[in-house]
Amino acid sequence: MEATVKKMRKAAAGGLGLIVMATVLAACGDAPDESGDSGSEASDFLPCIVSDAGGFDDKSFNQLSYEGVEQAAKELGSEFKAVESNSENDYAPNLDSLVAEGCDAIVTVGFALAAATKESATANPDIDYVLIDDSADGGDDGQTFDGKADVANIKPLLYDTAQAAFMAGYLAADYTKTGVVGTYGGQPYPTVTIFMDGFKQGVEYYAKEKKKDVKVVGWDGKNGSFTGGFEANETATNTARQLLDQDVDVILPVGGPIYQGALTAIEASGKDVAMIGADADVFETDPNTQDVVITSILKNMKVSTYEAIMAAGNDEFDFTPYVGTLENDGVGIAPFHNFESKVSPTVAAELDDIKAGIIDGSIKVTSYLAP
Repeated sequence: MEATVKKMRKAAAGGLGLIVMATVLAACGDAPDESGDSGSEASDFLPCIVSDAGGFDDKSFNQLSYEGVEQAAKELGSEFKAVESNSENDYAPNLDSLVAEGCDAIVTVGFALAAATKESATANPDIDYVLIDDSADGGDDGQTFDGKADVANIKPLLYDTAQAAFMAGYLAADYTKTGVVGTYGGQPYPTVTIFMDGFKQGVEYYAKEKKKDVKVVGWDGKNGSFTGGFEANETATNTARQLLDQDVDVILPVGGPIYQGALTAIEASGKDVAMIGADADVFETDPNTQDVVITSILKNMKVSTYEAIMAAGNDEFDFTPYVGTLENDGVGIAPFHNFESKVSPTVAAELDDIKAGIIDGSIKVTSYLAP
């Protein structure tokens, strides 16, 4: 019955979709990108994705999510549609445009799209929605989480990045020569501060275990340094510079492209500063980081998005929220890459022990997903 309803809706959308797209997208985000030449038997299942304002070339979570949809569409033998948002004003119109195009499953990337996703999902109960980085539960800030989305046809993809950030914090504390490490974020949303929380806890754990004095600046657990957005602009550079001026020699920017401000500040400082990436392995996604990035805190969004779309395309979709952890490889840290010879020869083994301790519960890491 559900499949029949979707086909009827898609047939209707075929006549209206182009008209709606022409009017709506002229005023909002970019027109849908269509792809999906897989060489396999064609499927009439249509997966779609809409970015937040960071765009699909953010070398971070929008890009990873896009790649997950792209891979699933290829394997399913279907086309897919992707629409970029240029600002928050684009979110609702872009979702409306994808509904009009006849999408069977829509991925919305980022907590900023939570309100628009809930509204669209409520109005279109026959479409499967995948909301990345927000629980769709008890508010649009992602802070309330009881294991079930407020709207029945939304599947949240969440990531307890505090666990991986704890490991990165431990590494930073071991690596620092000044005894001062720092972090800053785009905006103080839970999906940003969860990195900062874990990072701080990892530094403090190291200091306690090793009986060394290591200071964290930029986040005290409640307040910290934020750029006010997620753009690679002068504010991001100045925020990073303010941390470097406090003798920081390991820095963690959290918020998509804002890490580029840290790159600029590091180069201008002339200091030996290591950077920690967030979401993706920025060493791989952005070669400009390769001289300074010691590791990255990973959210395996490509795989979890791929798996969600594959399930939807095979009529096996489950709306139970997914929470990525160290145990299920939903989060992790990247290799040391060019810093392999610069880090302590014992720290890799120590991080393996810490990972095991976090998984078995002997090392506690708190976050909004694991109070």
